[in-house]
Amino acid sequence: MSTEIERKFLLSDDTWRNGAVGTLYRQGYLSSVKERTVRIRTIGDKAFLTIKGVTVGATRAEYEYPIPPGDCNEMLDTLAEKPLIEKKRYKVRHGGLTWEIDEFFGENRGLIVAEVELESEDQPFDRPSWLGQEVTGDPRYFNSSLIKHPFSKW
Repeated sequence: MSTEIERKFLLSDDTWRNGAVGTLYRQGYLSSVKERTVRIRTIGDKAFLTIKGVTVGATRAEYEYPIPPGDCNEMLDTLAEKPLIEKKRYKVRHGGLTWEIDEFFGENRGLIVAEVELESEDQPFDRPSWLGQEVTGDPRYFNSSLIKHPFSKW
């Protein structure tokens, strides 16, 4: 089984933007129930199907597979729950780790979060100066929750 151990944070300032280049993501959910999510998304000109299990702490089962981009775009337009998640993802290296910073658009405009994948839940890491409050356990910040309760409506 493949697992994902991920911690999520808000940001305290915009200094992370120095030199950061982002990639557009468009994603939707075919299933967004708590016990399992089935996500499809485009990343530039590539597309993926991802199945994730329930989150326990900062860990969950995760399986990801490439799919044809045309199929993905059609499913996003016709089958995915709305609204879609539209965001730009920036990858920023700090302290030997790659931080993924998501800047959301559409109904989630104004939300920016940073995520880091770890080898274990208790793995120590150097906190960047731009890192704010941890929101790992707050389900409002799950992408699958943002389609049901967009940031603009909080």
